[in-house]
This record gives sequence, C-alpha cells and structure tokens, in this order.
Amino acid sequence: MEDKENRIFSVFLSLGSNLGNKERNIEFAYKKIEEQIGDIKSSSAFFYSSPVGFISENNFVNSVCEVTSYLDVDSIFATSQRIEKEMGRVGKSLNGVHSDRIIDIDILLINDLIINRPDLIIPHPRLHERSFVIIPLSEIAGDVLHPVLKKTIRELKEEFYRKFQI
Repeated sequence: MEDKENRIFSVFLSLGSNLGNKERNIEFAYKKIEEQIGDIKSSSAFFYSSPVGFISENNFVNSVCEVTSYLDVDSIFATSQRIEKEMGRVGKSLNGVHSDRIIDIDILLINDLIINRPDLIIPHPRLHERSFVIIPLSEIAGDVLHPVLKKTIRELKEEFYRKFQI
C-alpha cells in the first residue's frame, strides 16, 4: 500500500494578473505558493497577452511554474484558491464569464493524474488552446506528456502554432 503521507507531486500552475502592478502580483503569488504549497522548481518568463473570453482595457501578465509539493490534490486546489482570496481576488469566473483579476492561479497538471470532477478538472481542459499557457508551459516543461492527449507540451505548442499560424 502506498504511503500517501510521503507522495511527492509535481504541480504545474498558471498564474495571471491584469490589475495593479501585474508583475509584482505574480511575484507575490510565487512567494505565497512557496510558503503554502511547496518549492518552486522552475518558472517561466513573463508572457504578456490580451484578455481571452472577455473585453477589458487591462492586458495580462502570465507565468507558469512547477512546484514540488507534499500536499494532496485537494489541499493544493484549496490552497491555490485561498492564495487568490488572500491577494484580493473577488470571486472566480462562472459559467465562462470572466472579469479582471488581481491574480488567477490555475492548476494545469499534477504528475500524470487525470481528474474530472465538477469542481476540478486536471489536466486543465484548455491549457493547449491558450497561448498564455502553452507557450510559457513549453518553456519549462516541453518534454512533459499530457496524460489525456498523449502528446508532449512541446508538440501541443507546435500544433497551437500551426492552428493559429503564429
């Protein structure tokens, strides 16, 4: 029987901010992630993008990090949500309706887990469709295999480029 207490998770998180000092918001979120979730093994460069799914004059700064964590999946999820609230995020996007936010933290991948619940889907269902996720993720995890699509992150990025002719 596996000892769940000692299970190590490799967690890929996507962070985005389009309010206030966006770069500082992400850096502060990284600090809270290290304090509350685990050690940040690597992080991407900042990626600048326009809002997707809603209209706003505020562009986004995005980044992706890999965290080594001993927390279980539900604790990782709850802690990422708590960090958002601690930083001043008011409500999550509902029914595909998005809005400006000081910080957004999404779980992209956790090891090779596949989770499909009403409150949590891993891998993130749209990670391969968003430039602000797939490009920074490929920077730090190009060889990681997407457990559902059975392609590496680098292959998914190349498909994204071909699809959108970037």
